[in-house]
Amino acid sequence: MYTINAHAKVNIFLKITGHKEGYHTLISRFMRVEELYDTITFEPCLCEAFTIEGCEGVPLESNTIYKAYTTLINHTRNPDIETFFRSHKVVVTKRIPSQAGLGGGSSDAAAFMRLCNEVCGLNIETNILSELGSKIGADLPFFIHNYPSANVSGFGEIVEPFEEETLQLELFTPDIGCDTAKVYQIFKKHLLNEINPESFKEWEKMDSRTLLETIADPVILNDLYRAALIAYPELKEVPQANEGWFFSGSGSTFFRLK
Repeated sequence: MYTINAHAKVNIFLKITGHKEGYHTLISRFMRVEELYDTITFEPCLCEAFTIEGCEGVPLESNTIYKAYTTLINHTRNPDIETFFRSHKVVVTKRIPSQAGLGGGSSDAAAFMRLCNEVCGLNIETNILSELGSKIGADLPFFIHNYPSANVSGFGEIVEPFEEETLQLELFTPDIGCDTAKVYQIFKKHLLNEINPESFKEWEKMDSRTLLETIADPVILNDLYRAALIAYPELKEVPQANEGWFFSGSGSTFFRLK
């Protein structure tokens, strides 16, 4: 049996820098949440086909882990992958809420790729694994590199480690799921023209604690917060929306320093 933890992340800041080729570009500080993680386990099992347990309600073809599996097969053409998963099933122990801005699905897929790379002896270098992951989702490169903190830019494919203390954070996720695609669509429609790169110049050089303590405004720190409030006005009724908490990614998780 083989096991790996798939940690959540928060966005200390997230600024949209443009829109091209049908996607938004950004610059963001991603920080790993040490205390919150899913667990991915490869358990012995005679399987007729690739099998995932613990993700009930998600069609196999839509599951990020399955997409990671097919991506590795298509890239390597290595029959050992399919052979291994005829004698092992993937068991996911979920703790990270879905549609919460914490990157749970992306982290699961990235952890799967890292563990599969090791267990199946694929010997894929991290930068190549990251490039493969970026085709599945914009957050995967951060999770594949597995840095505690990093500046992420471009479409999410540029990941640069940032040396700093990992912060102790308190998280609150309301019972509101935020669809990332919908939030980005709202941003493009209503807020894209307001981008001002000078307003967040050199933020990537500031440590996360300083950013949270000196800028301190969740709307300024995260461009997607306003879009999420438009898409999901019920977020305004969450007490944490008015008590000095910050907002991660496209939501719906609020966080603050412990």
